[in-house]
Amino acid sequence: MSGDVHVRICEHLGGRFPGVTRLIVTGHSKEWLEKEVMPVLGTFLSKRGLTLSPEKTRITHITDGFDFLGWNSRKYNGKLLIKPSKANIKSHLNKVREVIKGHKTIEQSVLIRILNPILRGWANYHRHVVAKKTFANNDAQIWTMLRKWARRKHPNKGARWVKERYYITLGNRNGVFAAKEDKKHDRKVVLFSEASTPIRRHVKIKGEANPHSPAWRTYFDARRERIAKLTPLYYRVPQGAFVEA
Repeated sequence: MSGDVHVRICEHLGGRFPGVTRLIVTGHSKEWLEKEVMPVLGTFLSKRGLTLSPEKTRITHITDGFDFLGWNSRKYNGKLLIKPSKANIKSHLNKVREVIKGHKTIEQSVLIRILNPILRGWANYHRHVVAKKTFANNDAQIWTMLRKWARRKHPNKGARWVKERYYITLGNRNGVFAAKEDKKHDRKVVLFSEASTPIRRHVKIKGEANPHSPAWRTYFDARRERIAKLTPLYYRVPQGAFVEA
């Protein structure tokens, strides 16, 4: 890696940094980052009313990895892999567990409708990284939580009765947690499976691309259209809500 500091911070007229700004700086050595980069970065931020937090700022080697925005970035045998961080997975499962324990007596369909946005939102956030195995592990743990929930509701019923009451077979999947709302029309409310989320790698913006230059308008329009096609309608952000930079 060269000796340049590869940091891009985009500012526009009237723009301000948020109160908490997270930043990654890469370099060729720990000493260079400590002696050359940190002073320059500290001066740059201080002019904008920001300071580096000593408690949260650390320098680590890429082979040891680091957590950032819910992901863990680390090189394994020379290959960089970005995965959901252990802390983020634990927090997600704890939230699901709290929801299930906090709704011990509600109808199954209501519980599913509470859980589905949580599961779908978390899976969509991590769908661009190495997360397929994590999704499957999460599904397995959540399945166990819900089985305990169902058994707790019917302590005098056997496992077979509980299975027939709360689970169905859907395609090649057995033991799918689902509620039958309309038996006449065979309408069901099915628990979202994180493992069903397709992994789609994020395509980085070209380093030389400038969203404010007319010469790059075609590039950004095509990129925006491609992203829109891959994003479900209920997760799309209205155009103009964010300034792409």
